[in-house]
Formats: sequence, C-alpha cells, structure tokens
Amino acid sequence: MNATPELGWIGTPRLFDEVVQRVQAAQAQGMDVGLDFHGRVHRPLAKQLAKALEPLGLLFIEEPLLSENPEGLAQIAHMVSTPIALGERLYTRWDFKPFFELGAVDIIQPDLSHAGGLLECRKIAAMAEAYDVAVAPHCPLGPLALAACLQLAACTPNVAIQEMSLGIHYNVGADLFTYCSDKEQLSPKDGFLGIPMGPGLGITVDEAVVREAHKDRHRWRNPIWRQSDGSFAEW
Repeated sequence: MNATPELGWIGTPRLFDEVVQRVQAAQAQGMDVGLDFHGRVHRPLAKQLAKALEPLGLLFIEEPLLSENPEGLAQIAHMVSTPIALGERLYTRWDFKPFFELGAVDIIQPDLSHAGGLLECRKIAAMAEAYDVAVAPHCPLGPLALAACLQLAACTPNVAIQEMSLGIHYNVGADLFTYCSDKEQLSPKDGFLGIPMGPGLGITVDEAVVREAHKDRHRWRNPIWRQSDGSFAEW
C-alpha cells in the first residue's frame, strides 16, 4: 500500500505515527505488508521513515527516493535491513546497472510495457540474478501486460512476486478481466497465478468489448499533486 502522502524536506518522527499505525493494523489482520513511497519523500525524511519502519518487518519499501538519486538509495539500503524495491521508472539494462553496482536495490520492478518488452526485461532479470536481486514486474495494467509478465516468470528463476490490478482503486468502469474472453486464464488460485498456456501470450482478448470501449476512449494523464505550500509533488 502507499506509505504516506507528500512530506516536506524536514520534520519530526511524529509525522510517521499514522504510517506505522496503518501497517500495524494490516499486520494485525494477518497480512504481510510492502510500502510504496512513490518517490514522494525527500532524503532527510526518507532516512528517518525507513528506520522507523524497520522494526515492523516489511516485505519491502518501494521507491523510498526517486530513481534519479541512486547514491541516496544506496545510503538507505545500507542503513536498514528492509529490502529496497524500485525500477518502474527504469527502462534498460544500463538504467538498472548502477543500482546493482551500488548495492542500492534488493527487488527490481521493470515494467514490460515500458522497458523493452519480454526480451529486454529477460536480460534485465538475468543481470539482476547475478547480483542476487529478485524481480517483481511492475504491472498495475491490463490483461496483455499481466500475461506478458507471467510468460517472463515462466523462464526467470528470480521472479519473486507479481503485481496485478484486479480490484485496484483506479479501475473505474472496467477491471482486469473486462476485456478477457476467458477470465480463468488470469485468475489467482490460493494466492498464485498460473502461466497462461494458449497461443501467443496465452490469453484471449474479447475484441468486441475492446471496440465498444474504444468509442468512449480516455487519455490518461498523471494527476497534479502539490505540497501544502503549493509546490509540485511527485505523484
């Protein structure tokens, strides 16, 4: 889940009380928790927040800083035992390389729809394996993107977990299975996703539903988020 709303450059640990309480509430229900900072936190507070969260035993913290700051991410990775995840904003092997060399990441999250597709992401994953880094493909997207991720998982030993968009909060008017002819192909069972075995990526798209939706297509753009002082914030 999201870790926190936008934070300023400096503050006190009291700012983290709500974050800690939400994690503890989820853990009290028997859930394991990973927290996504979305790069919204600047380094002075990100270090404090990562340290405050360390005793909670999180699965990972994602993008505690933006990927433009590999040195800062390495500092946080070397400061806490919590695994660091990142990579949805990186697109080639050469983008990922400095994070491996600095020891700044434990779980990479390349997005197959943005980072060169199956072949480039397979090469990225192989490079990560040499550094004992896990892969968790970024995929808050639709059935074609998810099916591609599962085909990658079928041939990639260091894939650890798979993001999927089923029931996610921004699915308004359509969900993951809306455009699938066979919903069973991507349905999780006991917490696991099978590898689609049909032709191509292994799933069948309902083209009639896609054409109908295309009549009222939308042009998605990132929302504009701001700090309390009106300055721009990272979405």
